[in-house]
Amino acid sequence: MWRDSFRLQIFCLLMAILAIVVLVHNFFQLEHLDDDTVSGSNWITENNVQHSLSQTTKTTRKPYCGYKQQILSKREQAEQESLLAAIKWPKPSDSKIAFVQSTDPAHSDFVILKPSGFFKVGDRLEVLVRMRDFQGKPKQYGGDYLQARIHSPLLKAGATGRIVDYRNGLYKVFFTLLWPGEVKVSVSLVHPSEAIQVLLRLREERPDRVYFKSSFKSGRYSETTECNVCLPGDLPVCNFTDLYTGEPWFCYKPRKLSCASRISHAKGGYQKGLLTQEESLFFQSDVNIKRPILSSGPDSVIVKPKAFTDSSGMDRAEDPTASPSGYYYEDWWRSRTHWIHHFNKSDDITKCLQGKVIHLFGDSTIRQWFEYLTAFVPDLVEFNLGSPKNVGPFMSVDLKHNILLKFRCHGPPIRFSTIFSSELRYIANELNGIVGGRNTVIAITIWSHFSTFPVEVYIRRLRNIRRSIIQLLDRSPKTLIIIRTANVQELGPEVSLFNSDWYSFQLDSVMRKMFSGIAVHFVDAWEMSLAHYLPHNLHPKEVIVKNQIDAFLSYVCPLQT
Repeated sequence: MWRDSFRLQIFCLLMAILAIVVLVHNFFQLEHLDDDTVSGSNWITENNVQHSLSQTTKTTRKPYCGYKQQILSKREQAEQESLLAAIKWPKPSDSKIAFVQSTDPAHSDFVILKPSGFFKVGDRLEVLVRMRDFQGKPKQYGGDYLQARIHSPLLKAGATGRIVDYRNGLYKVFFTLLWPGEVKVSVSLVHPSEAIQVLLRLREERPDRVYFKSSFKSGRYSETTECNVCLPGDLPVCNFTDLYTGEPWFCYKPRKLSCASRISHAKGGYQKGLLTQEESLFFQSDVNIKRPILSSGPDSVIVKPKAFTDSSGMDRAEDPTASPSGYYYEDWWRSRTHWIHHFNKSDDITKCLQGKVIHLFGDSTIRQWFEYLTAFVPDLVEFNLGSPKNVGPFMSVDLKHNILLKFRCHGPPIRFSTIFSSELRYIANELNGIVGGRNTVIAITIWSHFSTFPVEVYIRRLRNIRRSIIQLLDRSPKTLIIIRTANVQELGPEVSLFNSDWYSFQLDSVMRKMFSGIAVHFVDAWEMSLAHYLPHNLHPKEVIVKNQIDAFLSYVCPLQT
């Protein structure tokens, strides 16, 4: 019996020791929650990349989203509400519309108002677009996303139009006629209004549909976990929120390694199965994604030259926000808001950039500028920094003419292949480290990698960049800052869910509003890609990039007029 008593005492002692170990472990976990972890929940796949449980169960979980926990001043809150109101999109009265009742571009049409009228350069052309469903019935509500342009193929001329949604199935497109000759009208349905509602739902409810990953390493042991602006669940996560800008970024905490052992960032992948069977019908390449809408009558007009006017100034617009901002003629972009000089010789570019430091910040669409300039200017030689291909940072130098050209990608979220964690930099922080001056040129683009997130995430990023720009211009007013806008791209069913032109259009509208009224200049890559005859491409072809470079350099070295 004494043996049973002894065993009982030993058992109680072991349980007490176990309780102390658990208590110490919990205290350790709580202590670390304060510095580099918050709560999350996950399961681990075979390749050791962690995914949230909410992706595989029907349990509704409230995600941890830093953008929802911003502390805004009254002014910032008012601006954010104003921006969100400005891009609010019309919704159908019924939240569930059958596919046959959705917009069908094949049944829809457009008509040129007064097609036989007398038109001269500078006049306005109006086009009425009438939307119908797959049964041929007129639509009774708006919200379709259209793109429209006028063009003259033989002249390699083109310009975009301004679209007005009357929210009753009718749309008007307003064009300014900017060159003489036969001018054709083209209208396309990018997405029906029913598809836009799906894109809205995905943006608000599934910001995790593109996920990212980071590698953690200590010695020979490594782990890879999922990362994002928002990580749902209850397991610990590493908090990589930027200390200076407050930009949120989180990774699930490795099981055995510390958060400080992170070595790299990369795109993880794209979530599948985002749509119901009915929703997928709204995203069909040959049916309702970027499909032409045909005219029910003439699709072109004859435009006469403007009499008794100096043709060099007939297309100018006093308003810097004029629509369109420019147009193509003989494949050259002619801005209506500033004079463009065409830099057709490498010597012209060298002369313009001599003695200057040029910083290019953003994504792969502004990396195209770095690649074009480095390839076109013989004396501009890339210095091998050992950076991953297509990722950067990159640097080119012309020692003879004292030119330094640099490219650096923006901070996360960014869907690049592997980037070293030490090279993840936020544009706002980089701007804070630039002295500036009349020989400093800065070009920025940031849009494509934010399309999957609620707009508040993008507004926060632009607010930080804008603050740094204002501070830079305050200390160095002669610093030149240029913003490259978004551009259109080729779309299919899958790409539309992540990088639709509609997402880009919304972000671009926010960006233009937030940077209006401060001393920055715009290169309108949106209109330059939409107005051109080449197929849409996320990375525009060289002829379009060359025109972007001409517009950019014309700010650096303006023509004396």
